[in-house]
Amino acid sequence: MSMDFRRATVDDAPELARAHVASWHAAYQGLVPDSFLEGFTYERRTEQLRQSLASGAEETYLVEKSGKVLGFLTLGACRDADVDAHTTGEIWGIYLAPKHWRKGIGSYLCKQGDFMLKTRGYVEATLWVLEGNAQARQFYETMGFEPNGETKRVNLGIPLKAVRYRKAIEDAEPPRALDAVRYAGDA
Repeated sequence: MSMDFRRATVDDAPELARAHVASWHAAYQGLVPDSFLEGFTYERRTEQLRQSLASGAEETYLVEKSGKVLGFLTLGACRDADVDAHTTGEIWGIYLAPKHWRKGIGSYLCKQGDFMLKTRGYVEATLWVLEGNAQARQFYETMGFEPNGETKRVNLGIPLKAVRYRKAIEDAEPPRALDAVRYAGDA
């Protein structure tokens, strides 16, 4: 069965929340306090996503197989005050359920995000990664992003440092067909 890439709707909120919560719990274990992760629940995230998607506050796209969300991408204009939002887009987040990590889906979503931002006239993309999230940092560096020296504090139960990454996207190409992603897992 093939995978599909499409814009998320309010009806997708529960499946998006499952992927998001599972991703956070796996990626941030030991980095973010357990008490914070315990509060990052499926129910709470589902409601937040419903509200964001209904209001248009988030532009989110998903990869699904057999109606199950494998992962998703949220993007838009760069939200940083020190950046020209007319020329710089932002990947707000890429999240995959952990059982779908390292199967090419995250790379597909990142390339798709780069290309989508380019088609909107942006020449550069940014994103933020927790400094201690070595796995995500390595992924984004492999995808061509580089830290630009900017950091900020985020509070996820404790103050943590996030690092801003940037990438020129003038040459971004559409990713290969989703069916070509080397995916061997079950949805």
